[in-house]
Amino acid sequence: MTDTDRTAAAATAGEKTGFRLGSGPGRVLVWFYGVFTVAAASRSIVQMALDFGRAPLAYVLSAVAALVYGFITYSLVRGGERARRTALVCCAAELAGVLIVGTWTLVEPSAFADSTVWSYLGRDYLFIPVILPVTGMIWLRRAKSA
Repeated sequence: MTDTDRTAAAATAGEKTGFRLGSGPGRVLVWFYGVFTVAAASRSIVQMALDFGRAPLAYVLSAVAALVYGFITYSLVRGGERARRTALVCCAAELAGVLIVGTWTLVEPSAFADSTVWSYLGRDYLFIPVILPVTGMIWLRRAKSA
């Protein structure tokens, strides 16, 4: 069996293949997603611990964002076709969350008692939450052909 055959068999089985999602430009994505995992998790933990009753939906949404960011980070580091596809789905879900929550907070600012990571399309985070999933999806689509 040649190396190409082994790579194809590994991709079919969902194992790591020759390309690394977290290398090259993907390394920048790993860094951003790692930082956002810590930022969103820290924010939600502190908010839930100090004053959960004030804005439970907002704080839970920030925790969900942290979980999504963490899972994408893990997938980028792990590599392989299965991780790439899973990260692509998570990036699409993240973008949907940012657009839904961001639009909701723009249309009805009083909808949340406190802001989330995704409020106002990520304004509190320099709009990176709306840019990051688009960039991630572009990288993950490009990595498919690698």
